Amino acid sequence: MSLLQVRRDRVTFRLAKPAVSGRIRLRPVAVSLVLAVLAFALFCVGMTIGDVPLSVSDVLSAVFGGGDSGTGYIVRELRLPRALTGLLAGLAFGASGAVFQTVTRNPLASPDMIGINAGAATAVVAGISFGFGGGLGTTTLGLLGGLLTGLLVYVLAWRRGTTGYRIILVGIGIFAMCTSLTDYLLSRAQITEAQASMGWLVGNLANRGWEHVVPLAGALVVLLPLVLALSRWMRTLQLGDDVAAGLGTPVQPVRLGLLLAGAGLVAFATASAGPVSFVALTAPQIAQRLARQASPPLTASALTGAVVVLGGDLLARTVTASPLPVGIVTGALGAPLLLWLLARANRSGSGG
Repeated sequence: MSLLQVRRDRVTFRLAKPAVSGRIRLRPVAVSLVLAVLAFALFCVGMTIGDVPLSVSDVLSAVFGGGDSGTGYIVRELRLPRALTGLLAGLAFGASGAVFQTVTRNPLASPDMIGINAGAATAVVAGISFGFGGGLGTTTLGLLGGLLTGLLVYVLAWRRGTTGYRIILVGIGIFAMCTSLTDYLLSRAQITEAQASMGWLVGNLANRGWEHVVPLAGALVVLLPLVLALSRWMRTLQLGDDVAAGLGTPVQPVRLGLLLAGAGLVAFATASAGPVSFVALTAPQIAQRLARQASPPLTASALTGAVVVLGGDLLARTVTASPLPVGIVTGALGAPLLLWLLARANRSGSGG
């Protein structure tokens, strides 16, 4: 016997075979669908821009194997990797930000703020400055730097377990150390090495190729299902460790799994697109307000991240005569939101 109830903005269902029950909130689903359509539209429009202007119909035809050979080469080999890198990096940044903000129960917690992006940047700059990045490449260095930094934050925050408060404090310290080390390396590097480093440090989708897309796509295929599988415990973590443990949540294993998965997502995204600033911070907050949820919704946050990155890249290439790195645009738009979040936290008594 099956049961289906529709009440206002939610649908409750219960199935006899298989024995499955659940509740679906309609607004987050509708928000996610709208964001998915918007992300796809930006994805297509972004590929129309370049030295050879194309229409959206030309782009769609080339993506699916149609059109003439010249247009197919331009779209599939030159523009599609850039668009896919932006789309996938945005999904990864948005989902990672939602994980960190939920686990730490703090809207200011994001990979930008707790040092994971900074650790990836330090690894890349060190490789370029000392000359061992040629074989490894910026992608591998950024990945290793981000993952090791995330693990270091967790280890240093451990004290008979971890709490969101300690993770944030330790992360801020790691962020400051990595930023200082990066600045030192840049000051000691040759001009050509410093220019190569700065081209990656600001977050850039220019000259992206399939070698940037494939590792990031593989990471999303593995890590996003893991995060979704653990997300059923994310709501109980919002209630505090004691309450979550009382409700049967394995607090420390779940927190470790979520943090490692979130760090992996942002590490792969940073390795492919550079440390695109403020996306992981702003996307979950925008999605939370659109969906009217008590915490950042995972799917909507990921899609919001994709919209922010693709929209920022579109603005970066059209607003000024010479194209800008996407990280400059997201930083300029994200900084006011950060100030607003700080002011809001202080008014509510949670900002210290």
